[in-house]
Amino acid sequence: MSKVVVGVIGGSGLGQALAAEFQGESLDVTTPFGKPSAPILRGRWNDTEVAFLPRHGVQHTISPSAVPYRANIYGLKQVGVTHIIASGATGSLREEIRPRDLVIPDQVIDRTTRRTSTFFDEPGVAAHVEFHEPFCSQMRRLLIEAGTGIGDSPVMDGGTYVCMEGPAFSTVAESRMHRSWGGDLIGMTCMPEAKLAREAEICYALLALPTDYDCWRPHPEGVDQRELLKEIIGNLEEATRRSVALIKAALKLASSSVNSSCPCQRALDLAVWTRVDHIPEEQRQRLSALLSRRLASAGQ
Repeated sequence: MSKVVVGVIGGSGLGQALAAEFQGESLDVTTPFGKPSAPILRGRWNDTEVAFLPRHGVQHTISPSAVPYRANIYGLKQVGVTHIIASGATGSLREEIRPRDLVIPDQVIDRTTRRTSTFFDEPGVAAHVEFHEPFCSQMRRLLIEAGTGIGDSPVMDGGTYVCMEGPAFSTVAESRMHRSWGGDLIGMTCMPEAKLAREAEICYALLALPTDYDCWRPHPEGVDQRELLKEIIGNLEEATRRSVALIKAALKLASSSVNSSCPCQRALDLAVWTRVDHIPEEQRQRLSALLSRRLASAGQ
């Protein structure tokens, strides 16, 4: 069994909160897809090896559409990450999903348009990963188990995350449309992150932090916009506090609860449609972190 190394991708709020508590070696990584959002901190948390990466940069300077998603996932793969816990602030599309709740989604609708969503974008190798279950079931179970006893309300199991392009938020009509599609959460960062993790054969699960009810739910008449923003920031801070506690608990359990037998870690076995001996050397080198296991299994 290969060694478990958990990557933690911190989103809005959580990135700074976790970085303040995490100590590790700072790795300035370079990938064929550019540099990640920030240096990767590689170290240990209890008995688990961890690699931490703030999605939006150290000082939250990168907007969702500008996040170097491919460099982030490839960089985590290069430093040995086998499993990822990602986090992100969201809006709620359901009355029963309240601000400050924590949700572990199980489905996603991708509405992004400006982001390259695959590592296999150049001629030389065609690959089509299975993505009917976009989040790793093993990692989802870990987060749900770790969430037991975290705060006053339980961690919610399941939900559909709608990933919009941004950076502007939805119109009321769009928000209502997302609800009619069966969306439960609305955010800007889950995709193509989850899809790239699958191509990289990394188990990936998302911890969603609802901060408000999006715009489908009318605000009480006369509410001051500044007060509303204050409330949203307060919701994010409280959800962040609970999330830090949950992720700490998950990392404590990870070394004994997750393994390399998950199908996510063999996602390219049936996904690479190009005959291995026809993959050009240039692509073998460019995608070496992704293809090395597949090439080795074919004796290449």
